[in-house]
Amino acid sequence: MQIRRRPPNPAIAVEALSYKIKADDAEPRNILEKIVWHKDKEIDKMRETVPLVDLRKQLVDAPAPLNFLEALRHGKTSPALIAEVKKASPSKGVFREAFNPVEIAQAYAAAGASCLSVLTDAAFFQGSFEYLRQIRQAVQIPLLCKEFVLSPYQIYLARSRGADAILLIASILPDQDLTYFLKIVKSVGMTALVEVHTLAELDRVLALPGVELVGINNRNLEDFSVSLDITCDLIAQRQQVILEKEILIVSESGLHTLADVQTVAKAGAKAILVGESLIKEDPSEPVFESEAARMKAKVSALFGAE
Repeated sequence: MQIRRRPPNPAIAVEALSYKIKADDAEPRNILEKIVWHKDKEIDKMRETVPLVDLRKQLVDAPAPLNFLEALRHGKTSPALIAEVKKASPSKGVFREAFNPVEIAQAYAAAGASCLSVLTDAAFFQGSFEYLRQIRQAVQIPLLCKEFVLSPYQIYLARSRGADAILLIASILPDQDLTYFLKIVKSVGMTALVEVHTLAELDRVLALPGVELVGINNRNLEDFSVSLDITCDLIAQRQQVILEKEILIVSESGLHTLADVQTVAKAGAKAILVGESLIKEDPSEPVFESEAARMKAKVSALFGAE
């Protein structure tokens, strides 16, 4: 999958970044490309509002990063749970109108999540970096900034708002940029979750130095179709390399039932990232006395616990 950057090519101040994109046409070819093109413009506006040099100064006041990877290695559940604070998606719309990110995050933590994922994209997922900041103040477990990262600016922004880890998507970043971003992530004390969807992407990522955490997205970000076979097939084909490099695999998307969790765990996933099935309200579900009680019941059902 090749995702182009928006034409005309935006000016990039960092020489190490390899943004060489052909402007074949003026319209994005799929939803992921649409998101990426919009994100380019968004980053430009953020830089104008708060220059990178000023943003980096804010890191001094950020809370010390927590160890995201170790939290997954010693998960409260098996596989470890990364629960996602997610209001909406481009394919499913709004999951919950009455959306309180802090209350949801606290409920996830109380229910046994090892880490949290916080959507920060506003235009397509109705997320916010402000949500990330608020949640960091309210919970004591590691946080992943779920963002479409195209620039070092976003990494520093995530750290300044309290993120302990950040998502890097292989399909939208060439190897040179991934390598450079991995170094930046490490330099600020964070963990990188490098996401893949195809065997070619996994091979690219496994060849990079410094990769410790790989997410296999069961959702095709071009058309949003989902299959758990993606996790099973990719692990099966590269299991030996994954074991030799001691890489922890996270299965992402499409996990709704105990059987789903057991399927990816059996394949070799040591952690799962779950959003929709936890956060979405079902009119047929029981009425719970609190958000914490509701999430505890949801997580228990997902892992087959009493």
